[in-house]
Amino acid sequence: MLFDGVDLLDVTGPPEVFALLGRDLRRDPGYRVLLAAETIDPVTTGAGVKVIPDVSFSDIADRRIDTLIVPGSVTIDRDHRVHPVIDPAVVAWVRKLAYRSRRVTSVCVGAHLLAEAGLLDGKRATTHWSTARQLAARYPAVDVDPDPIFIREGNVWTGAGITACLDLALALVAEDFGEAAAMGVARQLVMYLKRPSGQSQFSVPVEPAYTTRRMDDLRHYVTANLRRKITVAELAAYAHISDRQLTRIFQEETGMTPAVYIDHARVERARNGLEETEETLDRIADACGFGSVATLIRAFRRRLGITPSEYRRRFRPTLQESPAG
Repeated sequence: MLFDGVDLLDVTGPPEVFALLGRDLRRDPGYRVLLAAETIDPVTTGAGVKVIPDVSFSDIADRRIDTLIVPGSVTIDRDHRVHPVIDPAVVAWVRKLAYRSRRVTSVCVGAHLLAEAGLLDGKRATTHWSTARQLAARYPAVDVDPDPIFIREGNVWTGAGITACLDLALALVAEDFGEAAAMGVARQLVMYLKRPSGQSQFSVPVEPAYTTRRMDDLRHYVTANLRRKITVAELAAYAHISDRQLTRIFQEETGMTPAVYIDHARVERARNGLEETEETLDRIADACGFGSVATLIRAFRRRLGITPSEYRRRFRPTLQESPAG
């Protein structure tokens, strides 16, 4: 589905996966991709690139659809806050076309369109982490999980942000043509590993799209002192507020308690260390304030669903872990 301001990669990513399947199998892949919009006039994407629809929504209103892919779009307000675009006309077409589709998928913030159409009620769903709290707040009937890169609930699939559209499309290929075919496409995409649905989005969202000056100061203080123990009392004293007020500020502006935020920040720094350096896990654990490799491993399993060594192999596959790591 196309509409003005749609995210370009949301539109082009899945069709590229489907096209590469034909190259890998050296035969008709069984997919025919149609781009549909309100009219067949060119649609301007969020990147400014114009895309020409193949058909209008009304052209396919009475057809059976195998897979309906609903991408997303966002706007940024003057305070740099991200808001998903929810066009009532597009939502009406999503609702109508979904009931003629074997399966329905959303890419990134396209989940908000599915939710507005009532297609996610009573279901577990994901979206880009930057709008997950908005999705949960606006649609309490939806069980929002911002961590996985995609979630399948019956015939409804929701994907996380940006490049996760490739993972979602690969999962569709695996369901239709088998794991071997999906892995073949992943190799052509130079994706180190086809990630399973339970895999975390990896980048730990420790920096909200918008924060107050006070929260910015607290965030920088945490970042500068990760190596040692940081307490709520210490942060409250730094900000000249009460412990209770500090906790309220963190909850309102990050959606986390101070302790959870600090843990996320430590994981994020460790993640960067694993990607960008050859330091042992002992040194990384110490530099990030975990105190021990065991604590580092538990934090990674809790936040990202894998161990630090597994993470490093995926993102620095040429590096051989030392015995100490």
